[in-house]
Amino acid sequence: GCGNGEYLKIMQKNDLDVYGLEYAKKSVKYCIDDGLKVFRGFVESDDYKIQNSPYDAFFMLNFLEHLPNINSVLGGIYNNLSDDAIGIVEVPNFDMILKKNLFFEFITDHLFYFTKDTLETTLKLNGFEIIECKPMWHKYIISAVVGKRKELDLSHFYKCQENLTTEIGKYIGKYKKVAIWGAGHEALTIMSMADLGGKIKYIVDSAIFKQGKYTPATHLPIVSPVSLDTDPVDAIMVMAASYSDEVVKIIKEKYNKNIKISVLRDFGLEIVN
Repeated sequence: GCGNGEYLKIMQKNDLDVYGLEYAKKSVKYCIDDGLKVFRGFVESDDYKIQNSPYDAFFMLNFLEHLPNINSVLGGIYNNLSDDAIGIVEVPNFDMILKKNLFFEFITDHLFYFTKDTLETTLKLNGFEIIECKPMWHKYIISAVVGKRKELDLSHFYKCQENLTTEIGKYIGKYKKVAIWGAGHEALTIMSMADLGGKIKYIVDSAIFKQGKYTPATHLPIVSPVSLDTDPVDAIMVMAASYSDEVVKIIKEKYNKNIKISVLRDFGLEIVN
């Protein structure tokens, strides 16, 4: 929203390589005729490509409040920035409008009004971290300095999944019949991700409402703990989260003394016996 390029001229004085994006044809022509580097366009989606991107910084000055699809625009800006990019976003200060009853500040082309909190929230939800956010220009404006938040590196999750799947596979391979104790979300997720369908005899759970049903994705029968006596297995993996130690105690006290027990911990499988 660079308009006729007033701010671009100011930025040029700081020896910066500056560009403008503007949709109005007349404004674009005016800027180009004035020697400014301006492209005609409008960021309307996350995958919108701005010429010469990625950029190291951006300015959006009293423009965000005019946009019908704020998240799409901010997402598109985010995706046209370099990893360490920063920016300034300024909007009218709705905190002041409320405080001073400035009813005459409501105009038809302002589709949104932002308080300091809602501006910060909007920017955070669209991938930016707040470096500074404060009112300025007699408190008529909220000015937010933002940085591009780094994307989370989740590669360690996949490595952990791979290691645990391998560990569980090796454990199951040692025994003819293996069961799992626990039909909670944690256990069900691991069963599915480790592709344990057909490799486990059954799933034990003390919750009566789960018994007689099957696990999602892996389709393993969920049975009562009594099955450890009526249909014994060689080994059992306990996946009962915070109840795991209590479950291990129950197995040792009430069921087959020769059954091998392991427990799912945050570091992997712990071999109990």
